[in-house]
Amino acid sequence: MIEARHLSKYFGENKVLDDVSFVFEQGKTNLIIGQSGSGKTVLMKSLVGLLEPDEGEVIYDDRNFLQMGISERRKLRQEIGMLFQGGALFDSLSVEQNVMFPLNLFTKMTHPEKVERVNFCLDRVNLEGRNKLMPSELSGGMIKRVAIARAISLNPKYLFCDEPNSGLDPITSGVIDELIKEITEEYNITTVVNTHDMNSVLTTGEKIAFIHEGKIWWSGTRNEILNTDNKVLNDFIFAIELTRRLKR
Repeated sequence: MIEARHLSKYFGENKVLDDVSFVFEQGKTNLIIGQSGSGKTVLMKSLVGLLEPDEGEVIYDDRNFLQMGISERRKLRQEIGMLFQGGALFDSLSVEQNVMFPLNLFTKMTHPEKVERVNFCLDRVNLEGRNKLMPSELSGGMIKRVAIARAISLNPKYLFCDEPNSGLDPITSGVIDELIKEITEEYNITTVVNTHDMNSVLTTGEKIAFIHEGKIWWSGTRNEILNTDNKVLNDFIFAIELTRRLKR
């Protein structure tokens, strides 16, 4: 479980996060949704320490992240997997080397142990045998699956996904959504996903936080979101659906 408690973040005089509190539950796919500039990316970066909130607390299973020293944060980061927008693979490294990167950085495993772990992760995302391929040889969906394999290589307790469906077609997006959901449930991970994809919201949104102007304006489940009377949320859903249809 990850808990944001009264988080606020300023950039100059601009208050980007305004007293945000939310509990991201273990074993569930927790979604952060909102318009561009709403504060959702700043919230995710604040949760993982890429930004320091000006006010509030971030709690990882009773551990206050913002009060930790450098060594304590480094240890906690070994429990965190990150899926970056676009996959963010190293172009000069093979699939195997990309997935092995966190193992080289954070573990003292032997090389054979690392290869075994890499093969397990690639098999889990249905990419067995693709070890020696380079990122330039992969499709967009395969890049995202390699990125997921890398994100779970350290067997994380917490998984953060930033726009995992960005640039993907609807069918491939559905595959990625289902894979994230399966891994979350299988390993009982606390998963936090930034997304503006309403298909993702309706298929994987077990717990959803809608951010508007730096505040949480609504929270609920995928079953509740279509029946909300929150006008700002309904306008957001309508705008996303209209944009999707115009792109067809």
